[in-house]
This record gives sequence, structure tokens and C-alpha cells, in this order.
Amino acid sequence: MDWQDILFKFVGGLGIFLFGIKSMSDGLQKTAGDKMRGILAAYTSNPILGILVGIAVTILIQSSTGTTVMAIGLVNAGLITLRQVIGIILGANIGTTMTAFIVGIKIEKYALPIIAVGAFFLFFISKKKFQYIGQIIFGFGTLFLGLSTMGGGLKPLSELPAFADFIVKISDNSFLGVMVGTVFTMIVQSSSATIGILQTIADEGMIDLYAALPVLFGDNIGTTITAILAAIGTSVAAKRTALAHVIFNVVGTIIFMLALPLVYQAVLWIGQDVNIRMQIAYAHGLFNLTNTLIFIPLIPALAWLATKIVPGSMQEIEFKPKFLDAAFLATPAVALGQAQNEILRMGKFAQETLNDASNYFFNKEEKVAALALQKEELINELDRKITEYMVKIQQNGLTEGEAAKASILMQTINDIERIGDHAENIVELSELSHTNKYEFSKEAMQDLKNMLELADTTVERALYALENHDLKVAEEVLKSESELDRMERAYRKAHLSRLNKNLCNGASGAIYLDILSNLERVGDHCKNIAQYILHEE
Repeated sequence: MDWQDILFKFVGGLGIFLFGIKSMSDGLQKTAGDKMRGILAAYTSNPILGILVGIAVTILIQSSTGTTVMAIGLVNAGLITLRQVIGIILGANIGTTMTAFIVGIKIEKYALPIIAVGAFFLFFISKKKFQYIGQIIFGFGTLFLGLSTMGGGLKPLSELPAFADFIVKISDNSFLGVMVGTVFTMIVQSSSATIGILQTIADEGMIDLYAALPVLFGDNIGTTITAILAAIGTSVAAKRTALAHVIFNVVGTIIFMLALPLVYQAVLWIGQDVNIRMQIAYAHGLFNLTNTLIFIPLIPALAWLATKIVPGSMQEIEFKPKFLDAAFLATPAVALGQAQNEILRMGKFAQETLNDASNYFFNKEEKVAALALQKEELINELDRKITEYMVKIQQNGLTEGEAAKASILMQTINDIERIGDHAENIVELSELSHTNKYEFSKEAMQDLKNMLELADTTVERALYALENHDLKVAEEVLKSESELDRMERAYRKAHLSRLNKNLCNGASGAIYLDILSNLERVGDHCKNIAQYILHEE
């Protein structure tokens, strides 16, 4: 038996298969406009809707793991709640069965012509839309080429007594089958791939349906490992999400293992006239659909259990606008007040993002950096929503005073959004510094600390002046901005002096100067806010 040939064909075939799934996924995402995160965040107001969104997104990106990791990112940012994310995960488990159904179609002999058609679209048609379609077709054909290659490589194993004995053991010991599926999927990091391999082995007659079912259930448990890895180092909410995913698949596996003979008969009945690859696809669909139906009424209980197992407080960030109610648009004065409240909320996020950026620079905590970037996303989203609301207010006819206030608020939105951008820049500069292990002198670190503290105070006072229309505080903001300008000039000059004395190196110096520049710009935007208030009088 040529072990090298078996290994090379299996590993190579698996690589081609995974590449095919990735190519299909990329093409589908690009065709759909690549707005999956937005869809997940926007259309999960109730668990049923969340399930439907989870199904749709997973079918589009061809990866339940991808959907789950995106969902963990959203709940980590506070964009959706734990109950909402559980609905998405249930849907993702149903959506992932689509790959198994695709694999169930036996069209390997047409794989090469399908790849040729996809390649034609990719390389001979200039329009992006057709190139994306070509990428989907190319990935579809590559997927089957990978299956065919793996099947050819694994076929000789059926003649090996040790392999035959192992399959007999799995048939006799269903728990062993679950363990094999779990471990293999944990290694490969793709349940679609391991289920595809299982379908291929079964199609070659190396394992029967009854023995394949426990392995299939184990594959569903194994796929949760990526969600667990994605939750490491994230928020309490993200850890609870990953745990809910594990509970869903483990409980489902226990139920289906207890009812294994009934499940086997049900699959034979549903798929009596189809090949074993499609029967495994039916079993996969039955597992996830039934499990989801069981868990729909238990979503609150699942959220409660995950909260009890993973204790700790979690930061709740309300992603949707809190104050922008369309009912107030008929009364512009009230609507403007609500818009101002939302702008102040947005400003608070900007100040927190700046604090997080400072914390990350000095303490090198990756969690804080991730939180800062997520808050900056929230700022951008609120920027869009508040601007849309303000435009609607201005369409209703305003008095002279209301028009003046609306003008100030519109300008303020942009300045606050820019403060968030500068905070994001500082996070990115800090990351570059940490990655390359740049060192700063004690004097440089102290100067940065002084300027960051003053920038934070300036943002806080500007928001206070806006909220209370306090002219005295607005004047203080102008003075603070002048001090930030002075600091920037003095610290820049001192740094150039240190460079000349070889007390700092050029690479770290460039980052230092960029951070100074960003902090000076934060002061400029606070100055703008203060001037809007002063000029209104």
C-alpha cells in the first residue's frame, strides 16, 4: 500500500476542498454586497428573526463558524444581546447543512468543466459582478474536485484490516464515533470539511450510515471549538455566547445518541431513494433543525444557564440610537432636544474611545484596544443615524432659533466623529509600536501622558458645555485647546532634541510625533464645538 500516495491525495484533496468552500464563500459575500455584519446587527430583534438571519448569512458565507465568530464580535461590542445572538447561532447551525447537501450531489465527473466555466468568468470577463459569479462557480467545481481527490486517496484504506477493525469498533461503540468526529473537526476547524470527508468515506463503502451518524454528531460538537477560541480574551458576553453554542450541540448530540436507532430509521425513510452522501446530508439537516425547534422556547433558559456558568458583570452598550424617536419629528423643538441627547451619548463614546486608546498605549492590553475599535464603530453608526434624523427635522420647517441650533448640532456631529477617528488612529499607532517593540524615553512617555490627560479633560468639558450651554466652560475649552497646541509644539521640539542626542530612535519617534499630532487635532475639534456655542450668542 502506497502510504505517500494516500497521504498526499487526502491532504491535497482536503486543501482543494477547503479552497473551494472559501472561493464560494468569498464570491457569495461579494455578490451579496459583503454586508453580513450589518444584516446580523440590524435584523435580530426577536429570536425567530435571528434564526432566519443566521440561516441566510451562513448559506451566503458557507460557514457556520464564520457566522458564529461574527456574532461573537457583535455581542462583544454590545451591538446585540445574548438572547439575540443565541437565535443567530441556532440559525447558523441550520444554514451550515447547505454544504452537506451540495456535497450530496454526486457530480465529481463534471468538476473540471465547472472549474473551466468559473475560470472563464474570472479571467475573461471584466465586469466585477460576473467575476464574483465566476468565483462562486469556480469554488463549486473545486469543492467537488477536492472530494474526488480525497476519495481516490482514501479508497485503498478499505482494504486495510486495521482500518476495517476501527470502523467495526465505531459501529459497535457509538461514543467512540462521537469522539472521532469531535476531535477531527477540532483539528480541521471546519465541520463542512469533516462532514464532506465522512460523506466521501461512506460513498466509498468504507463506513455504513449507522456508524456514520455518531461521527456526524461529533462533527457538530467539534465545530464549536472555533467559537471558543474566538471568545478567548473577549468580553463576558462573548464567552457566554460561545458556551451557548457548545451547550446547543452537546445537548443535541446527547438527545440524538439516545434516539440513535429511531434517527437511523427516520433518515432511511426520508432518504430511501438517494445515495448515502445525501442521506448523511439529510441526517445533518434533521439534527440541526430538530435541535433548533427544541431550543427555540428554551432560549431564555439557555441565556440564563450561560450567565450562571460564566459569571461576571458585562458592559452593555446600546448600539441602536437611544433618543431618536420618529414620533418627535412633528415637534422640531423636542426632536432637536432628543438629537442633542444622542449627540452627547455619541460624544461620551468618543471620550471613552480616547481613554481606551491611552490605556492601550501605556498598558498594552489587547482587550482595551479591541473595545476602543468597537466603540469607534458605534460612533460611526450613530453619526449616520443622527445625521439622517437631523435631516428629517430640518425638512419640517424650523423657526430661526431652531434652525440655528440644528446647524450647531449638525456641525458638532462631525467633530465628535472625528475625535473618534483620532482615537482610533492612536490605537493603530500604539499597536504598531507594541508589535515592533519600540521604546520611548521616560520624558517622552511623561509628555504623552500629560497631553492625553489634557485632551481627555478638554473633550469632557466640551461635551459639558454643549449639554448645559455653558459659555464659561466653552471659554475654558478654548484655553485648553491653546494649551494642547503649546504642548504639541514644545513636545515636538523636545523630541527632535532627543533624536539629535540619540536618546530616541527614528521609528519610535515617528509614532510619537503622530500621536502628538492626533491629540492636537482632538483639541481642534473640541475648540470647534466650543466656538459653535459661543457664536450662537
